[in-house]
Amino acid sequence: MTETARADSAPAAPAAMPLVRLKPGGHRRARAGHPWLYSNEIDMTPALKALPPGTAARFEDAHGEALGAGFFNPHSLIAGRLMARPGAAVDRASIAERLAAALNLRERLYDAPFYRLVHAEADGLPGLIVDRFGPVAAVQFNAAGMERLEAEILGALGDVIAPAHVLVRSDGAAREAEGLAGETHWALGGPLETVEVVEGGVRFLADPEGGQKTGWFYDHRHNRALVAGLSGGARMLDLYCYLGGFGLQAAASGAESVTLVDRSQPALDLAARAAETNGLADRCVFARNNAFDEAGRLANTGERFDIVVADPPAFVKSRKDKGAGARGYRKLTRLAATLVRPGGFVFLASCSFHLDAEAFDDQIRRGLVDARRTGRILYAGGAGPDHPVHPHLPETSYLKHRLLQLD
Repeated sequence: MTETARADSAPAAPAAMPLVRLKPGGHRRARAGHPWLYSNEIDMTPALKALPPGTAARFEDAHGEALGAGFFNPHSLIAGRLMARPGAAVDRASIAERLAAALNLRERLYDAPFYRLVHAEADGLPGLIVDRFGPVAAVQFNAAGMERLEAEILGALGDVIAPAHVLVRSDGAAREAEGLAGETHWALGGPLETVEVVEGGVRFLADPEGGQKTGWFYDHRHNRALVAGLSGGARMLDLYCYLGGFGLQAAASGAESVTLVDRSQPALDLAARAAETNGLADRCVFARNNAFDEAGRLANTGERFDIVVADPPAFVKSRKDKGAGARGYRKLTRLAATLVRPGGFVFLASCSFHLDAEAFDDQIRRGLVDARRTGRILYAGGAGPDHPVHPHLPETSYLKHRLLQLD
């Protein structure tokens, strides 16, 4: 974003914000606490349609009663994002206040600065993601309104945590729905080829620019610890291992051997470097392959493991993918279950929001039947507490996982 664009997008005083009025009845969800306003709830006048995406705006119901302030995008299905109470400003000071609250929560949860600092609407900052890697902050602007406030957000971030490096990594699918192009740049410091992540006593390496999302998946932190606690003396298979989050923590917790599988050679290279750094290389085997193909090959050779982890990317990226994607979880369950020794464990995860928990469980049941295995669910859950869920936004509760012991 150019300096001219940043200047043009400076926050307006509340009274100077354009007014967005809803249709009759369009206020009901917002009055109940929902932070989004859909385009079919808004009285789309020609003047509103002409506003730039992400314009700071005031919102009122059809009777002129104020709903609050936030951002307006006439080109998006989510046309309004409420952020502040009526009459309040959306500026650097208010953003810093919410960042400070988010920081206070994370510092209560974790004893080191490696976590998701901001999880969008659930932290009162719609469309904003901030992941913290010690002195490095990776920022995603997934809403036009947040991107227009880049200078204020980065300034507030400096006020609150004073990072030495800030990467703007705004290239996700959510930006396409907002009409935004992909953008990656170092706003402060950098460039850095890798950043260090410390978790479970293991030092990992992540690629903040070229890796998935912001380079690391903090949402599985507690799940990785759960699996690591079962790993003493075990043979483990980590499918879709990415940077080795599950596998290397299992090795550090006493696993006899860990086979880590991913189709990305750069990810495997970083995982192997981390294994060497942590003195775990002698217990780790790295295999570059499609997870389905490698699981099938291992099953055909009679390999069996005490623990199998399968944490794939989303198989269901949209509603139209639900049928084929759901069958993918069934097939993955069958293959993973086939590879587990009697009495062993399988950890299965889905980050597909469009596949709900009931449908995910149904595919697991079908996969177990296909594998002719029985067992019990020991734990069912989602993301860690640094990924809080907004009470009115099920979209912020995307991750599902199940830990099973098989007979």
